[in-house]
Amino acid sequence: MDSLQGLKRTHHCNMLDEANIGANVTLMGWVMRRRDHGGLIFVDLRDREGVTQVVFNPETDASVHKKAHGLRSEYVIAINGVVCKRPEDMENPKLKTGAIEVMANALFILNTSKTPPFPMDEDEDISESLRLKYRYLDLRRPQMVKNITLRHQVCQAMRGYLNDNGFLEIETPMLTRSTPEGARDYLVPSRLNPGHFYALPQSPQLYKQVLMISGLERYYQIVKCFRDEDLRADRQPEFTQLDMELSFVDEATIIDLMEGLISTVFSNTLKKKLTTPFMQLTYQEAMDRFGTDRPDMRFGLEITDLSDIAKESGVSVFKQTASSGGVVKAINAKDMGGLSRKELDELTEFAVSLGAKGLAWVKIKGDGTLQSPIAKFFTEAEKTTLLAKMSARPGDILFFGADVKEVVCKVLGELRLELARRCKLIKPDQLSFLWVTDFPLLEYDSDQGRYVAVHHPFTSPKEEDIPLLETNPLAVRARAYDLVLNGIEIGGGSIRIHQQPVQNRLFKTLAISDEEAMDKFGFLLEALEFGAPPHGGIAFGLDRLVMLMAGMDSIRDVMAFPKNAKAQCLLTQAPSQVSHMQLAELQIKPGWTED
Repeated sequence: MDSLQGLKRTHHCNMLDEANIGANVTLMGWVMRRRDHGGLIFVDLRDREGVTQVVFNPETDASVHKKAHGLRSEYVIAINGVVCKRPEDMENPKLKTGAIEVMANALFILNTSKTPPFPMDEDEDISESLRLKYRYLDLRRPQMVKNITLRHQVCQAMRGYLNDNGFLEIETPMLTRSTPEGARDYLVPSRLNPGHFYALPQSPQLYKQVLMISGLERYYQIVKCFRDEDLRADRQPEFTQLDMELSFVDEATIIDLMEGLISTVFSNTLKKKLTTPFMQLTYQEAMDRFGTDRPDMRFGLEITDLSDIAKESGVSVFKQTASSGGVVKAINAKDMGGLSRKELDELTEFAVSLGAKGLAWVKIKGDGTLQSPIAKFFTEAEKTTLLAKMSARPGDILFFGADVKEVVCKVLGELRLELARRCKLIKPDQLSFLWVTDFPLLEYDSDQGRYVAVHHPFTSPKEEDIPLLETNPLAVRARAYDLVLNGIEIGGGSIRIHQQPVQNRLFKTLAISDEEAMDKFGFLLEALEFGAPPHGGIAFGLDRLVMLMAGMDSIRDVMAFPKNAKAQCLLTQAPSQVSHMQLAELQIKPGWTED
């Protein structure tokens, strides 16, 4: 094996072009692929920055050429050589270095490699479990390098913008106390305090409010958070968020600052100029028009409420549903009347899987007549009213949902996404940002038999709704806001309660006693009594944001060392069992199970 001593790299493998022709260079990296063309040996040499083609010619140096015969995939090498122009018929316009090659006159094999468990080529389809087990190899692949680099650039852009706008980067503890925040805590036993446990933070919520009470005014950190919940493509047990809190602000100030932040991030990293201000919808508008509080605004397919005309409809299921307190809504799928019966059956199965009892549809034929199993139940007057309200024309197809409001919103909200995918209504490079505001402050938990906070119990109600806390809690709107990108929530926050009387009224509505409140949130409640300023904050899911910016489908593709769907690290085999001695030190009984 050769030594690196005395060798110095002159260029990385994405640096050379025609301006360097004739230069003597030293490159270092991994053998991406080796091709033996009889007399000549070609090696694609790869490092973090890119790829350069290296040529070993027996006429240049026979001993170096002979040594190159032993090169294999992922060998670590250094080469010295002269930059030459490639023959015109061998240029590769896909590579930045595609117009040149390096004619090697020295080869140093710095390390060998076993045969990788999967091909290292860019476009190979590799199982995720294999990629996670051999993550150190997966991270060598150009797409993963690109993703991790983008993540770094996003973080730097965020820090730069916030530093320029008066924020302080402040760390908060990883070992804290367990507080109810909507998911299971990860617990850490305390050896020095037997029988007591820390919790890993689901968010720095209470600490960042204390920082505002401390008078630090503007705080941020890029922080790890932990939630013990079932996983999916955009969830991990440990995830990263850009967290911040600001004093003496209202919703408009925060929204304006955050639009500047996101615009700076996209401009600095992807060279994309965003149009501001972003669209805004209230929670109720979003649910009524799109069936979800995180609508994808890159296409239409809005939902129309037909409950008023359904009460007089000849379609019995529509009439019964609307008359008994349910809703009847529909989507006009413009110009999709050509969907086949097979496709309609598939869409019906899709709707049923979401909780619908079925999926009624009506096609508008070229002559304006209706084609549908339910068409015969409409009177001519009802047909006219329906088509007018739906702005329907020949070639369209209407899809109906009739059930309780929650089911109809869920089914039609997902159906519009499925129709957009099937009919290719979404442009892959399109960006659509949306603020959703005025969320409900509370919801009723039938299992607990009480009201619970939709976000957390420190979210401020809208001032005009405070009197409703005792009389109509479900009508109280929160001073909360989410930022949605292409139908995915990337950030959310709220203005907080900073006055003790309002906090006490909300706790009373939530059936939280004074004793329970002090036990769970005592340090914050005490702090609120010492001149807490008006404040609010927001947190962005860094993993989700970078995933969308990189064009990936899973946040695992933009994290260096993610867990799999079972919350396992296949690289390190975590979680793992520990010794009885370790458990004994923590006064935890091995093999304990709840009776």
